[in-house]
Amino acid sequence: MSRQQPPLYEVQKARLEAYAKAKASFDLTRTNEYTTETGWHLDDYEQELPAEAPGAPVAGGSFEAAQQVLRNYSFPPPELITGIFMPDTPLEDRVMVLRGRFLVFTFWFGVRVGQVINEQRTAPDGTPEAVWGYNYHTLEGHFEQGQIEFTIHKQLNTGRVLMRIHAVSKTGHISNPFYRLGFRLFGRSLQRRFAHSSMQRTRQQVEEMLRQGKSVPPPSETPVQTVDTEQLPEGMAAQVDEHVEQRREQGEQ
Repeated sequence: MSRQQPPLYEVQKARLEAYAKAKASFDLTRTNEYTTETGWHLDDYEQELPAEAPGAPVAGGSFEAAQQVLRNYSFPPPELITGIFMPDTPLEDRVMVLRGRFLVFTFWFGVRVGQVINEQRTAPDGTPEAVWGYNYHTLEGHFEQGQIEFTIHKQLNTGRVLMRIHAVSKTGHISNPFYRLGFRLFGRSLQRRFAHSSMQRTRQQVEEMLRQGKSVPPPSETPVQTVDTEQLPEGMAAQVDEHVEQRREQGEQ
């Protein structure tokens, strides 16, 4: 009988604990200064989702299904990004380890949820809408500096449902010259690929949930069985090693 693999959040517990203590990789108090004129990238994307009847979001409808997809972080393309987090942590307190993949390389980054959005507002065109979503920002050691926001919008007078992504970013400090060159050449195209694939996958998952009348499960992937500290920022690798050693000693007792 094959042995069941542990969930990713158990395998990556040391990284999660280390990143829980990490600081943001940029100044969160100056976000109003982050513009194209000051060297930042501002990106906005929009994806149409299945519509609902006009009025408030429908129980079990497209808006609610999209909420679940975003909450589970099952929408990023797994060939690029896998989000790992403790499932019992409230969304507003969530820290995630992002496992990034490019060609033959695997990178580990930390992000923290900064705000959960749940409100009714008036869109710039005067349309009343329900909005739900959240943003997260990069932590020290990330190749990027910035924040990305994922939101679901329902236009109350038409029933139209949309997913939107808004991102503010710039390249962070990358000490390895090989990685620095690679990010300069491919970073922007990977950002766009992430956004477009994430929106398409959200629509696909919402449509599947509506067809089957059930919620989407958290992403299931084969867990990573090794703890590689090579890509952690200076100082944090030692924290991870310390956590791993403590867990090993506890297991031997």
